[in-house]
Amino acid sequence: MKRTAKRSLICLLPLTLALVACNRPAPPQEKLTITGSSTIAPLLVEIAQRYELQHPQLKIDVQSGGSARGIADTRQGNAHIGTVSRSPQADEQDLHWYGLARDGVGIIVNTANPVVSLSTRQIVDIYTGKLTDWAAITGKSAAISVVNKAEGRSTLEVFLRFFALRNSDIHAHVIIGDNQQGIKTVAGNAGAIGYVSIGSAEVAIKDGAAIKLLPVNGIDATIGNVANGSFPIARTLHLITTDTVDEQAQRFISYCLSASVHDLIESQYFVPVVH
Repeated sequence: MKRTAKRSLICLLPLTLALVACNRPAPPQEKLTITGSSTIAPLLVEIAQRYELQHPQLKIDVQSGGSARGIADTRQGNAHIGTVSRSPQADEQDLHWYGLARDGVGIIVNTANPVVSLSTRQIVDIYTGKLTDWAAITGKSAAISVVNKAEGRSTLEVFLRFFALRNSDIHAHVIIGDNQQGIKTVAGNAGAIGYVSIGSAEVAIKDGAAIKLLPVNGIDATIGNVANGSFPIARTLHLITTDTVDEQAQRFISYCLSASVHDLIESQYFVPVVH
């Protein structure tokens, strides 16, 4: 009997160890929160997914909402990393800025619109309400629908700076948030005009969106021209942190700035910043 009992205990031991292992709590999952620019968000999602495969205990939550949100959340500790699709301003020197990629801001119209180019003066006149009908430009009458970006969007700031406008000067018919909303709005309205990330527009055009990019100052709005420095409305896409960035966030930033993600940056029609 004693020998039988001993044999039974030995047989039960692997099962007991297996049950203990199954009941053992999984290691706590680490989390990084990133918020900010809607231009950068789709790219960061792709980079995060690749990074998570190499670091399975890490969950990276990428949220958009605009560059202003990225700055506010980072300063307030609501995000480990912020994203901003413009250059730093004088009152933002308390943050650390990391250049991730280059992009341009392009003027878009519907493909049904016969316009092939607009001068700087014409764009200003359209956005300030001096030009309200396409007939003055194309000879074909159609009401102009001005699509503008919401406050807090870096694309708006870049647009205003280039055309020397204030947001209060704009006579907008539609206010939009992210690039995709702008693209859908213009694609759905033959008389609409808007401005979005060139990278986002090129992806949308490739996918069949009914929009086209107009040249600026005679320079075609392409990522190739952003890369060679000839397109005039260009910007750097940034990651930002405070002085108290944690090690996990710093490791992820280093990965984002490495050549390991250049293929993902280029697949989103941006230009990698080489460090």
